Amino acid sequence: MAGLAIRRTVLSMALALIFALLVLRPGAAQANESTFTELTLSQCTVITEKELGAIFECPGYRNYPVYVTDGDLRQSALFGLARLDLVQGGFESFSQFNYVGSEVEWRLDREGRPLAAILRWMIENEPGDDTSASLGQVLVISKVAQEQDGTGCVIGYVDALQNDQGNMLARQVADEAATDFACGVTQASWHGEKGLASGDPIHSPPTNLSGN
Repeated sequence: MAGLAIRRTVLSMALALIFALLVLRPGAAQANESTFTELTLSQCTVITEKELGAIFECPGYRNYPVYVTDGDLRQSALFGLARLDLVQGGFESFSQFNYVGSEVEWRLDREGRPLAAILRWMIENEPGDDTSASLGQVLVISKVAQEQDGTGCVIGYVDALQNDQGNMLARQVADEAATDFACGVTQASWHGEKGLASGDPIHSPPTNLSGN
């Protein structure tokens, strides 16, 4: 009986140790969650008017706004507490005519701070025909600008039409890349399968973006 009790005690201790290791493993410590906000330009404030469009400041998550630049039938989005020169001078979009979706997915760390944002872009490979099979859909993952340095940018792309688990893949990219991604230095890349309708990304950051 004494031997059985000892074995049970040892087994209980082993299980407790395994549980502790699972809870404390790096992946668990960095587990992120999602929250969603609406993005509707009619609810935004025009902060700059341009010849071919405007820059909008839109409600985002808590005190983290969304900046949408609309110009020449193309749109760009910037998230968070971004520097003024980045808001005014940055533009990341697609060479094809395009427009952003109406829902932002924010990836939050354990403290509830948004580290990345995921937004769907509609790519008009045949302009004016939203019902065409050539209409692309891309999940664009962006680093959210924080108060410390004010820099945010696109960090990755997922073709939403070519990847059945596109949303999960976009979240994985957001969680793994956002924190250490160096805007102006590291180049955003595609993840998963990429189709012909996904478009060609363009990046026009301020010249001093990498020199924070």
